[in-house]
Amino acid sequence: MSHLDVLGEIIELNEEGFMVQPEKWTEDVAAQLAREEEGLDTLTENHWKVIRFIRSYYLEKDLAPMIRLVCRETGLSLKEIYTLFPSGPAKGASKIAGLPKPDGCV
Repeated sequence: MSHLDVLGEIIELNEEGFMVQPEKWTEDVAAQLAREEEGLDTLTENHWKVIRFIRSYYLEKDLAPMIRLVCRETGLSLKEIYTLFPSGPAKGASKIAGLPKPDGCV
C-alpha cells in the first residue's frame, strides 16, 4: 500500500492508487492524485467540472454516474473527457475525485 503526503496529512492509497479513506478527500488531495497517480500536471476548469460532478453524484447516490450523464451534465463530449482523463473517466476521474474503483473498471 502506498500513500501521499498532502500538506502534512497522510493519505493511504490501495495498490491501484485509489484512496483507502475517501472521506479524507480535498481539492488539494485531488490535485496531488492527478499529478502523482495520473500524470496530470494541471487540473483545468473542465477537469474540475467532471471531478465535482462525479463526486457529488456519488455522495448523493452511492454509485458513480454513467458516462452519458457526465457528458450531459458537464457539456463535454466523450472525446473531450477522454482527452482530460487519458486513463478514462471511470478510472482516472474517479481516482482523482476520491471515489472507490468503479465496478467493471479494469
